[in-house]
Amino acid sequence: MSRPQEPHRPFFHFANPFRKNSHKGSQFNPKRHSLLNDFETALSKKLQKLVPNDKGDILSLSWMKLAMESLSEIHCDIKNLITELDLPVTEWDEKWMDVYLDISVKLLDISIAFTSELTRLNQGHLLLQYGLHKLESDSPELFSRASSSLDSWKQHIGSKNPRVETCRPILEKLVESLNLPKVKNSSKGKELMRAMYGAKVATTYICSVFAAAFSGSSKNLLDLTVPNTLPWAQVFSDVQNTVNVEIRNILSCGKFTVLRDLDAVDACVKELSTLLQDGVGTSERESFKNSVSDLRKTEEKLSQGLDNLLKVVDSFFKIVLMGRDALLCNLRKAGGAVPDSVIGKNV
Repeated sequence: MSRPQEPHRPFFHFANPFRKNSHKGSQFNPKRHSLLNDFETALSKKLQKLVPNDKGDILSLSWMKLAMESLSEIHCDIKNLITELDLPVTEWDEKWMDVYLDISVKLLDISIAFTSELTRLNQGHLLLQYGLHKLESDSPELFSRASSSLDSWKQHIGSKNPRVETCRPILEKLVESLNLPKVKNSSKGKELMRAMYGAKVATTYICSVFAAAFSGSSKNLLDLTVPNTLPWAQVFSDVQNTVNVEIRNILSCGKFTVLRDLDAVDACVKELSTLLQDGVGTSERESFKNSVSDLRKTEEKLSQGLDNLLKVVDSFFKIVLMGRDALLCNLRKAGGAVPDSVIGKNV
C-alpha cells in the first residue's frame, strides 16, 4: 500500500482498547453481558438510520456520509467494548488476532480505493468551474469553450477507476471472514467475538454499497444472511432489503451515474449542451440563464458533498489504522508473536 503512515498519535479520547490488563476471570458476568446488549442495541439503531424517510435519498452523498459515519461509530464502539471487557491482548486467541489484523488491512485497502474515486470525481470540479465561468460571462463567443469543457467533464466522470476494480476481490475475502467463531472457556471471548461479528457484517455490507455506487455495478452489492437469533438481525435484513432494492432499481435504469448528486449535475449539463447546440437566441435567453443557475447550484452541492464524504472516509481509515497499530504495538510489548498473515503487510 502506498499511503504514508502518519506519526502515531491518539485520535480519540478513550483508552487504548488493547492495553494489557490483569485477568479478572472468565465466568458469566451480568455486567459484561449488559455491555454486549448495549453494543448490539446501538448497532441496531445505527443500522436503522440507513433507511431514510425518502428512498430517493439513498445513494445521495449525504446518505453515504451518514452510512460511513455510522460505520466509524460502530468501530469506535467495538474499541470501547474491548476496553470495558478488560480482555488483555495476551489472552486473545491467535485466530482472533489473525482475523482482526487481516480484516483491518483489507479495510485500509478498500478505504484507499474509495478515497481514490472521491478524489477523481472531485477533480472534475475544475472542468465544471471553467465551463460555468464561460457560460456566466454571457458571451456567445465563449460558449463553444464552455461546451467543450462540459464534454470533457462528462468524459472524465464516465471513465473507469482501476482502484475501484480492486474492491470486488476485497469484498469476497471479507465475506469469507463472516462467521460466528466458536469460543471455549471464555465468556469474555464469546461476547467479544459476537460483537465483532456484528461489526464485520455492517462493515462488509456498507463497503459493498459504496463499491456498487462507485463502480455502477450490482455485482459488488452483497446480499448477506445472518442468524435470526441475533437481536439486530431483523433490522439489518430490513435495511439490506430496502437499500438493495432501491440501488438495483437505479442501476437498472442505465443512468450515466447512480450517485444522486452527480446525476443531478449531469442532467443540468445535458440541458445546457442541448441549448448550446441549438443556439441561444433571444427567446431562449431566460431559459438559458435558469439552466446555468441550476448547474451552479447542483455543482456546488456536489463539490461540498464530495468533500464531506472524503473527510469521513479518511476518518474511518484512521480509526481502522489506530486499532491495528494498537494491537500490533501491545503484542510486541507483551512478547507475543505477530501472526504470519500480517508479516510484511505494514501500512
